[in-house]
Amino acid sequence: MKLKILFRVGLSVGAVLIQAACGSESTATGSPAAGATSSSVRKSGATDTVILPEGTPLVVRINSALSTDSQEAGQSFTASLEQPVLQDGREVAAKGAAVEGKIVDADKGGRVKGVASLTVELNALRMGGQLIYISTNSVTHEAGATKRKDTVKIGIGAGVGAAIGAIAGGGKGAAIGAGAGGAAGTGVVLATHGDPAVIPSESLLSFTLSAAVQVTVASR
Repeated sequence: MKLKILFRVGLSVGAVLIQAACGSESTATGSPAAGATSSSVRKSGATDTVILPEGTPLVVRINSALSTDSQEAGQSFTASLEQPVLQDGREVAAKGAAVEGKIVDADKGGRVKGVASLTVELNALRMGGQLIYISTNSVTHEAGATKRKDTVKIGIGAGVGAAIGAIAGGGKGAAIGAGAGGAAGTGVVLATHGDPAVIPSESLLSFTLSAAVQVTVASR
């Protein structure tokens, strides 16, 4: 009888010990306690996707001067946003964000007809560690007309020719010299380019997106 009692007591103690062990394991490996928050769902780490539509304005300030004398088509340049980019009243890109652009065309022009021109566009926006590729309209800057300067060059050539002709052969020589000198002056104009097209450093340029672009921003 004593043996049976001892056996039953042993079974009861074993069962209690097993239950205690199982409860401890459940506590160690189960779900987090109520109120705990997983780091993957913290609001501070959440992001939103914003679509900047075609036609969104981008006003930038270029960092260094661009000129048809020193730049060629295909070369890149840098600038910064002069104004923040907004969408539905929300700031998507802050003032000062880095912008990248390229020279689409650098026409030295200026050979009597036409003037030099420089055409640029934007192709990337850096914000929050992201490099966002964009497409914009192009902006063209032309050099000032040089016709007055060309006229002066031709006039100087004619005057020098007339002086030389007068010394050589009087009035008839002066007429011949004026013609020759004028022709020489015209030759100089034909052989040289006009003023370069220049976009000075710190210039403000206005562009618009030519295609919508998707941007990831932090949630509000």
